[in-house]
Amino acid sequence: MSEERVIFTKEMKRDYTILVPTMLPIHFKLMLNILREYGYKCELLENTGKNVVDSGLKNVHNDTCYPALLVIGQMIDALESGRYDINKVALLITQTGGGCRASNYIHLLRKALKKSGYGHIPVVSLSIGGLEKNPGFTLSPMMLDKIFYALLYGDLLMLLNNQCRPYEIEPGASNALVEKWASRLTEGMKGRRLVSYKQVKINYQQIIRDFAALPLRKEEKVRVGIVGEIYVKFSPLGNNNLEDFLLSEGAEVVVPGLLDFCLYCIYNLLMDHKLYGLLSPIQMKIYEKFYRWLVHKQADVIDAINQQGSFRPGGYFPHTVSLTRGYIGHGVKMGEGWLLTAEMLELIEQGVGNIVCTQPFGCLPNHIVGKGMMRLIKERNPESNIVAVDYDPGATKINQENRIKLMLANAAAIAQAKAAGEPAPRYTHVEPPAEQPIPVGIKM
Repeated sequence: MSEERVIFTKEMKRDYTILVPTMLPIHFKLMLNILREYGYKCELLENTGKNVVDSGLKNVHNDTCYPALLVIGQMIDALESGRYDINKVALLITQTGGGCRASNYIHLLRKALKKSGYGHIPVVSLSIGGLEKNPGFTLSPMMLDKIFYALLYGDLLMLLNNQCRPYEIEPGASNALVEKWASRLTEGMKGRRLVSYKQVKINYQQIIRDFAALPLRKEEKVRVGIVGEIYVKFSPLGNNNLEDFLLSEGAEVVVPGLLDFCLYCIYNLLMDHKLYGLLSPIQMKIYEKFYRWLVHKQADVIDAINQQGSFRPGGYFPHTVSLTRGYIGHGVKMGEGWLLTAEMLELIEQGVGNIVCTQPFGCLPNHIVGKGMMRLIKERNPESNIVAVDYDPGATKINQENRIKLMLANAAAIAQAKAAGEPAPRYTHVEPPAEQPIPVGIKM
């Protein structure tokens, strides 16, 4: 496979357009702006609809997981759209070295490209671990620094946008504020220098103040959490615009941030060492320090939100980890592993008992840690109201939406029961501890 791979060369960087599949619209917009600042021509794909699914079905085996089918289908549909010079285009895809989609999509994509007559198009692997080398595409320490803070900004903007959109008096005002800050943050990260963390924290405060100043209606809506496999949880293409549908049904959407998934990956490395002794003492210290550093960054965002007082912060990862005790072991880490269970428990604790668990076809691990854990979660948390929704090429949008409407109807019945004076479940908010603990169960 490596001998047949088309290399993305330094010469290609000058005039090739790199196409990037969609997943997190806010985050990816910030990250692509950083790549452009470093001389890359790149475009976030926004093509959707039946043609994308059909392209995936045509070029990927129908037993392959739904996210792989969509990502590859979106890319090939874009190539066939006539919008791009197929001799001056490259494709970018992530590779993290995991046991599932993150590592194997790239080979499926190359096979599909060859089958469709696009075998000459280079596929760029985006991976921190450098699983594949491309002379024309490198991530310098400064680029990684800026991409990391784009991730933090993206999580904050997504959280604030989700808490404002359902209540905005002027339609589109919240999205417009996201666009404004995306441009401003991109401008602030220009130049070949490291990001000033002092300025980052100032930006947090200003962003939160701007969203708090939006004119919002004073009413209470049903809050609905979204969990699941990372692609269908975040991608509008993957979940049939689930967030927009929930908004149209009068709900407020709650989605855990991307940083939690990054912390989950680092935590798993530490847990692997505990279970199997895979790391050297020096590697262990490096990963521990990196984990603490990430947790500290998350705590700073939580503190900024709490100090302003108008919004609810996201979860604090060390506490999220602890919620799985008695439910699932931390050695369960294929797909989204124990994190998927933990995020459902975290949402319930935060008072978001209504949850949509997004399950893609072909992802058995996520069915186990998602749908497979729902019975136990409901038994121990009778106030929870969880629905598992399958996303695959054969599932109709109307059936998916009907399942969600049943969940929302149940949520309304629960709310009415509480209003009638029946006992309501109690939720507790746990403040981040002063110290940043090492992952639960790992002895130093």
